[in-house]
Amino acid sequence: MILEQQPLFLSICSLLFVLVFLYLWLSTSRTTGKNLPPSPPKLPIIGNLHQVNQDPHVALRSLAQKYGPVMQLHFGSVPVLVVSSADAAKEIMKTHDLAFANRPDSSIWSRIFYNGKDVAFAPYTEYWRQVKSICILQLLSNKRVRSFHNVREEEVGLLVENIRNSGSEIVNLSDLFYTLLSNVVSRIALGKKYTNTTEGGEENSFRELFQNIAQLIGYFSFSDYIPWLYWIDSLSGLKKRVEKAANEIDAFLEGVIRDHSIALSTGASSDDLLNTLLEIQKQDTNSAFSIDNDSIKGVILNMYFDGTDSTSAVLEWTMAALIKHPDIMCKLKDEVREIGRGKSRISGDDLEKMHYLRAVIKESMRIYTPVPLLVAREAMQDVKVMGYDIKAGTQVLINAWAIATDGAVWDNPEEFIPERFLNNPIDYKGLHFEFIPFGAGRRGCPGIQYAMAINELALANLVHIFDLALPDGKRFENLDMDSETGMTVHKKSPLLVIATPCI
Repeated sequence: MILEQQPLFLSICSLLFVLVFLYLWLSTSRTTGKNLPPSPPKLPIIGNLHQVNQDPHVALRSLAQKYGPVMQLHFGSVPVLVVSSADAAKEIMKTHDLAFANRPDSSIWSRIFYNGKDVAFAPYTEYWRQVKSICILQLLSNKRVRSFHNVREEEVGLLVENIRNSGSEIVNLSDLFYTLLSNVVSRIALGKKYTNTTEGGEENSFRELFQNIAQLIGYFSFSDYIPWLYWIDSLSGLKKRVEKAANEIDAFLEGVIRDHSIALSTGASSDDLLNTLLEIQKQDTNSAFSIDNDSIKGVILNMYFDGTDSTSAVLEWTMAALIKHPDIMCKLKDEVREIGRGKSRISGDDLEKMHYLRAVIKESMRIYTPVPLLVAREAMQDVKVMGYDIKAGTQVLINAWAIATDGAVWDNPEEFIPERFLNNPIDYKGLHFEFIPFGAGRRGCPGIQYAMAINELALANLVHIFDLALPDGKRFENLDMDSETGMTVHKKSPLLVIATPCI
């Protein structure tokens, strides 16, 4: 019986050998003559996904230390270029910025952000260029950011009073920072604070709704990287969660737009960003380019996430770093309290003189980069990067955190030393590629001025008014600085303090 089956067995083995040979030959022939980036070995089907663990930016830095600052991985069937040096980042975001201006397809981003009608996650098209221009000129210009200084100062004042009223009770600064940013963005973008249930009477609160979406946009979807395993997204419940969240946020924003439209028609509107977008929509009905309600909702969503999630993370990490380094906290107190001498509050006008405060925030964003892996880009054409051949369709991940902690660029990169930014031209505006917390180039974050204005004001006032200590006699060196995984990286445990008023 065994002898009778042997010819069939040998035939199957021969066929498999031929198929494997053809696969390897075809794979090799496609790359013949190409100078490809170094790449770690990959597994069938999943590629290198098994090498990217709970902290992707940390795992990718470890791989880069072995394979180089420009390396190619495969997430499923998708080639992914990982960039971990300032020189390579400059080639992506400056030299070849246009070639890498696209965003990859994402089923989650597409569903939540109205099929690419936002700014942050939309593909590179004429529509995107027009909408980003509106954001920069009409919504996020320096003049417009300054015009909302009263909102920032009022909400920071409420934060201070909230902390003051806590007495000797434990204060959750992580929670208060998120609330501060949520209130500021809501007032600036939507004209008022939304602190209760959503417009449609949904069970989720306004805050929970947006936090849920902030989590979802950082999730891995099998359908994007291993298309034939698309069913896992349904089996895991991810697809259902995305659909539910998208429907809930759409219902909420539709209600807000309806209320604003009614107010505009009666002349009772306020000077918020949503009204600005509705006015532009009204004026552009006869032009070649126009924005619809989905466009408006997509832009508002971007502004809320960028202005709340990542900005609150900067406040959280900066204050945690100050508490963990009391010598630096004392030096910052000296600066802030000297400039604010005799004042009950720090105003926006005082901030220009606070150079050490600005250095502290920069150093915090360097070590605790809020978005350590910049939002993925995609090559729109074949291009060379650092001498390597990169084919069209390759995704690009820039590890901003790895670059900001690169020992070849920074002295003592793991240490918190704000002084490195004093009398130093390196800034966060996308011109110095060793420090790119907001990205750079066409896809750089347009809301830098907004984020820094509220960060500086909130931190200056807290340092001016309160002395902070850890609860239960915990020593500063024991403060937990572990991070939580996500597109935006927050502290894993909330920042809990005892705040004692000084004035």
